[in-house]
Amino acid sequence: MSTVYRKTSKGVAEVETRSHRLPPRMRSVLIMVDGRRGRNDLAQMLGAQTDESLQSLQDQGFIEVLPGSAPASTSASVPVPATPVATTAAATPAPAPAPAPAPAPATASAVAAMPFAQLRREAVRALTDLIGPSAEGLAIRMERARDIAELRPLVAVAQGMIANMRGRQRADDYGMRFGS
Repeated sequence: MSTVYRKTSKGVAEVETRSHRLPPRMRSVLIMVDGRRGRNDLAQMLGAQTDESLQSLQDQGFIEVLPGSAPASTSASVPVPATPVATTAAATPAPAPAPAPAPAPATASAVAAMPFAQLRREAVRALTDLIGPSAEGLAIRMERARDIAELRPLVAVAQGMIANMRGRQRADDYGMRFGS
C-alpha cells in the first residue's frame, strides 16, 4: 500500500492565500495532495524529487500522512513505545477528518451561482489533476485572474492543453464545468 497524504489546515490555507509563499514547484505538489492519491500516483505525475518534495511539505506542516495508510519509508524504523497504548493515544491528538470534495457543478447555471474565488480554485485544481506539473504556468496565471472575464480565456487555453494531453472528451468536460 502506498502512503497517502492530505493537506493540513496550514496546507489548505497556503493553497487559498499563498501566505507562506511556497515556490511554484512545491505549491504544485501541495495542490496535488488530496487525501486520495498515494505516493506512487504522485510520483507518476511529478517524476523526480517526489519524495523530497513530499518530505519537505510534511516537515513544514503543510501535509500529513493519512491515518491508515502505510508510511513509505518510516514504517520499519519507527520504534514501538514501551508505554501502554492508552497512554500513547491520550498524548496524541486525533487527526482532523479529511475535507469532503466539493461536488462538481453540472451546468453553466451552477457555475454562475458559484463564488468566483471558488470557481477559480476548482478550475485550477481540476487542471492540475488532469495535467500535473506541466500545467503550473497556466495554473499560476489562472490564480492571478481577478474576475470571470480574465479567467474565461485561460479556461479556453486549459481546454486546449487538456485536449492535447488527455483527449477531447475530458477537455469538453472541463470546458462545460468551468467555461461559460
